[in-house]
Order: sequence, then structure tokens, then C-alpha cells
Amino acid sequence: MQSAIVNLPSDLSAWQMFLHADWVVQAVMVGLALASAATWTVLVAKTWELRGIVRALHAARAVLAQSTRLSEAEANPHSTEGIARDLIDEARTELQQSAGLSDKAGIKERLASRLECIELAYTRHLRKGTGLLATIGATAPFVGLFGTVWGIMNSFIGIARSNTTNLAVVAPGIAEALLATALGLVAAIPAVVIYNHFTRSLGGIRGRLGDLSAAVQQLVSRDLDRRESPKAGIAVVGTH
Repeated sequence: MQSAIVNLPSDLSAWQMFLHADWVVQAVMVGLALASAATWTVLVAKTWELRGIVRALHAARAVLAQSTRLSEAEANPHSTEGIARDLIDEARTELQQSAGLSDKAGIKERLASRLECIELAYTRHLRKGTGLLATIGATAPFVGLFGTVWGIMNSFIGIARSNTTNLAVVAPGIAEALLATALGLVAAIPAVVIYNHFTRSLGGIRGRLGDLSAAVQQLVSRDLDRRESPKAGIAVVGTH
């Protein structure tokens, strides 16, 4: 009994368990550590990106709310870049291509379709990176479990070779294997929480995009009404 205890590793810290683990278990642990690092990297980068986008959308929405014509919104510096510029440019393109047509309902329908396509494309762009979080959250526990099963299998093989069932002898190997499962949970749980957070944030941004699109459509609708008004003249909607 005493000799078995003497042979035990003096340090059972996570680092020492990693160093004494089988190479397959080590590979699993390294992969899970990289996955965890990727999760936190996405959190920092995406949070910074979304905050800037929310501020830009808020400023653009204020500009559109204060504008009475599409040309006014085009000239404002807060709507000269980003999604606001794309929406306004698409509205201007539709008005140019529909010049001479009298069916306002058709123009508005085509404009709504154009703006919706831009919204969907922009939303897909914003979702970049969140798919990685979903993948890590779904697979990391199973990857860690694979490392655990592999490590425990090696521990049982060691038991058979040493011809002993002394728990003090086999415990370190089992602890090393269980560390893989712990790392899998450490990687998966934050990934799931962060993914759900970004899903809610993107839902809010999608709502802001809808408000922005609606504001552009309202400006176009006013311009179309002025185009038919005898007091306004056609110059309001003229192609610039």
C-alpha cells in the first residue's frame, strides 16, 4: 500500500493532469481550450461591432424621422454610410427605374421588396460568428465526453496491466479523463449563453432595421404624393 502511494503524482493540479494524460486526451483538451478562447473572442468582437451598429441605426432613424423628403435624408451626413445609405440608395434606384410610371402601389410594393432583401442580407452578415458559438455549444460536451471515455478506457487498461484495483493507483488517470469533460462544459456553457445573448441582440437590431426601412418607405410615399400634387411639381422626386 505504501509503495502505491509513493508512486502517485505529487501534484494533481489541472496542468499536471494535462501533462500526464494520454495524447488523445491532451488533443481533446487543447481543442476545447481553443474553442473556449474562440467563444470569448467572438463575444468581445461581436459586442463591439453591434454597439457601433446600434448607435448608427439610432442616428439614422433620427435623421429619417426629421426629414420630409428623401433628398433631405440623402444629404444628411448621418445617412451617408452603412445600412441607412444602402436603403436610401435602393429607394432612389427604384424611383429612377420607375420614372414615368403612375402606379404608386406597384412602386411601393417593389420598394418594399428591395428593402426587405437588403435587411435580410444585412442580418445574415451580422450573424457571422454566431454559428461558431452554436457549434461549440452543441459539440463541446460530447468532445469532452469522448476524451473522458478514452482516458477511462486507458485507466482500465492500466488496471489490467498492473494487476491491482487500488483506487489510489487508478484515481489520477480517472481524474485526468474527467478533466476533459469539465473542459467540455467550460467551453460549451458560455458558448450557449453568449449565443442566446447575441440572438436576442440581433432580434432587436432586426427590429431597428425594420423601423429604418419603414421610415424610408414613408419618405418615398410622401415624395410620390408630392409628384402627383399640382402644387409640388415633379422636381421633388427627380432623379439626381
